Amino acid sequence: MSHPFSTLTPDLVLDAVESLGYLSDARVLALNSYENRVYQVGIEGETPLIAKFYRPDRWSDAAIREEHAFSLELAEQEVPVVAPLARDGETLFEHGSFRFALFPRRGGRAPEPGNLDQLYRLGQLLGRLHAVGASRPFAHREQLAVDNFGHAALAALLDGGFVPRSLLPAYESVARDLLARLDELFARVRYQPIRLHGDCHPGNLLCRDDAFHIVDLDDCRMGPAVQDLWMMLAGERHERLGQIAELVDGYQEFHDFAARELPLIEGLRALRLMHHSAWIAKRWDDPAFPLAFPWFAGERYWGDQILALREQMAALDEEPLRLF
Repeated sequence: MSHPFSTLTPDLVLDAVESLGYLSDARVLALNSYENRVYQVGIEGETPLIAKFYRPDRWSDAAIREEHAFSLELAEQEVPVVAPLARDGETLFEHGSFRFALFPRRGGRAPEPGNLDQLYRLGQLLGRLHAVGASRPFAHREQLAVDNFGHAALAALLDGGFVPRSLLPAYESVARDLLARLDELFARVRYQPIRLHGDCHPGNLLCRDDAFHIVDLDDCRMGPAVQDLWMMLAGERHERLGQIAELVDGYQEFHDFAARELPLIEGLRALRLMHHSAWIAKRWDDPAFPLAFPWFAGERYWGDQILALREQMAALDEEPLRLF
């Protein structure tokens, strides 16, 4: 059976964009995206647009519109974000069997790992994002939790038979032990879920003309504020202590940061590891995934995952990062 994206041809992409009144110059460039399909489309006499075609059956229309509304709300508050373009008040469109949205093209460079000046400014940006995000909850998008990012991830991997039989006992054992620790951690640490970016790795916070902007809110959801901060940290503990201090100093110019969330960092890192493996497993019927992740079916990958989960177990025993 062919995958739904197999019918998403360049002609269909052009037809979809032109259905909204744009005149293309017939140039279509596929961009690096696996969950959805994203293209740069040339427009006659104008700057190219970015066309994002949503993966069928992943998000409901209401959830996608909620993502778009959050982007537009941020833009209205002058938070630099790449928000979808509207036509007659609508931002989500259909063409053929696909839902799609259009965005202005915005390029840039990812932050430099460990650059404290940049981290201070990124903290300011995330504080502004969360000041808006904390004003009200999502109604149609899920919350980041141990159940859906951890237990459901493990179930998907075991049910799908992706872990090699030779490594299955070791992987399942460490994963279940880790999930028990995460259940206890998230029950013990108090936090107020807010609307988040949700996938706030450095590639989604880009710098252009010495200013940062936010891209790709496709994974926005409810969760602890520290989820949008910890992926900015890198290096040894003493380096991460300085980095989190700079982030939070900038952040608190615009929104209060609850230091009690810091013990969640290693738990959130563990959930991301498990969720990423399950994400690849769930998308394995998409031909783009075996091509992009050929090592996923090999024993070396799963051996590395077992080691990574064991390291996360050890990290949970260490003293959490703290603010001075």
